[in-house]
Amino acid sequence: MAFIDRTRIKVEAGSGGDGAVSFRREKFRPKGGPDGGDGGNGGDVILHATNDVQDFSHIAGVHLIKAEDGLPGRGDRRHGKAGAERIVKVPPGTIVTEAETCEFLKDLDADDTRFVAAAGGRGGRGNRRFATSTNQAPTTCEEGQSGKSRVLDLELKMIADIGLVGLPNAGKSTLLSRISHARPKVAAYPFTTLHPNLGVLEAGSFARLVAADIPGLIRGAHRGVGLGDEFLRHIERTKVLAHVIDAAAGDPVCDYHTLRDELAAYGRGVDDKQSIIVASKMDLPGAQGGFRALKGSVSLAVVPVSSVSGEGLDELMQLLTSLAESSNRQG
Repeated sequence: MAFIDRTRIKVEAGSGGDGAVSFRREKFRPKGGPDGGDGGNGGDVILHATNDVQDFSHIAGVHLIKAEDGLPGRGDRRHGKAGAERIVKVPPGTIVTEAETCEFLKDLDADDTRFVAAAGGRGGRGNRRFATSTNQAPTTCEEGQSGKSRVLDLELKMIADIGLVGLPNAGKSTLLSRISHARPKVAAYPFTTLHPNLGVLEAGSFARLVAADIPGLIRGAHRGVGLGDEFLRHIERTKVLAHVIDAAAGDPVCDYHTLRDELAAYGRGVDDKQSIIVASKMDLPGAQGGFRALKGSVSLAVVPVSSVSGEGLDELMQLLTSLAESSNRQG
């Protein structure tokens, strides 16, 4: 199933039920008075951020998301039943805007946060509510209010502590699978990840951290070449960037500068984040030379790792955790 991180939905809350006009009629109380009950309130449409879903594929293409209407009131002071609310699950990191006006509405930036996307209409009052000392037999009631309706744009910016970025086939997905609980698609042939993957890191007694593997960038990505910068929004919230460079490639230093140039061209502060270099595939021939070239050419910390042999993974985990915790303290 395709990964969908942008979608537009129409939400419509339930309408309130009408109030009732009724008079109490009993054998020995011919003038029992008005007893029309109120209509039930319409249900709300609520967006619920939860880790149960990872994107919007479950709601993409849905024409209308509607909550239940309230039921009308009845005689004998019986109120109509309130309409059931409609809960729409979205992934944490969902940004909600009004489609027509582009007005920002809500950033659901944590698990188990909620937003009332459309409020249900209030139920109408029954005729007993209109009884007064001078009007003891009112025949007036209220209609229920219509539920709110709106069109919303949803955009996902993943919540992650660490972002893994690199060129295609740099080894990001394999690395993520080794340092976390994630199980992204990996293979021995060159291909690029087609959507972001999330993994949870647990390093000894350190806190759990979330890492995001971003699809590979190529030169010109900020202009739409290849997959372009389609998924770079998912590292806008990250605290630390790990530039994964294939140390066994022909020119790893050039690859690093290509990557940094694309991040700088994208902007939005991603090139200013705390960063390290992960020299990957250290088990392959020529990787030692590539590692030395990187270490001698850039000012960032360079950590040599092999996802096959496990070389450097513990050191990498400790460094990433330290940087993320430092960023948390500063933030």
